[in-house]
Amino acid sequence: MPDTTLPPPVVPPNVIPPRSGAAFRLARGQVLEVVDIMGTQVSDLLAFNADDVREVISNGRTFDYEETLKLTTGNTLWSNRSQPMLKLLRDDAGCHDFLLTPCSEATFRHFYPHQPVHRGCFGNLAEALAPYGIEPDAIPCAFNVFMNVPFDGDTGRLRVDPPRSQPGDVLQLEAQMDLVIGLTACSAYASNGGTFKPIGWRIV
Repeated sequence: MPDTTLPPPVVPPNVIPPRSGAAFRLARGQVLEVVDIMGTQVSDLLAFNADDVREVISNGRTFDYEETLKLTTGNTLWSNRSQPMLKLLRDDAGCHDFLLTPCSEATFRHFYPHQPVHRGCFGNLAEALAPYGIEPDAIPCAFNVFMNVPFDGDTGRLRVDPPRSQPGDVLQLEAQMDLVIGLTACSAYASNGGTFKPIGWRIV
């Protein structure tokens, strides 16, 4: 009989365990791949200018210059100083969010009053970015990779649905300056369809 066993998932060299985060440097011209290893998992992404961490990724500047809320291949993520930071080169999932802030202890108290409080992506990012001199109050709205936040065009009301990303889906971003990157495997129930899985990343 033919072997119908599915091959094991391709795991990137760097794996962020469920409900945790990491930070690392990304040089100008290097390409970061964020990989949804198992599918249906969000990753909060932050970028800071490695030479001056007061320059940081900005959703407002990005929406303004890209003239869209739906960012995908060919779009650029901009800084608060109107400089390009990351260019999207490949987007398997085609669905991300740049509206909602990283989940935090306050988020869990507000939305999940009957669940244990978790420090969330905000706490994980704060810990991971501290060695780079980045304080919690400097953490902005993250680019939420693979997050699915549809909104009503008439009322503006939004909701958080499970991600549409499949196992092995990749978002590829090219650094436009030397960066410090913060990255998580998101901790919020609704963002990830009620389960928590790892996120992979590699620099190519």
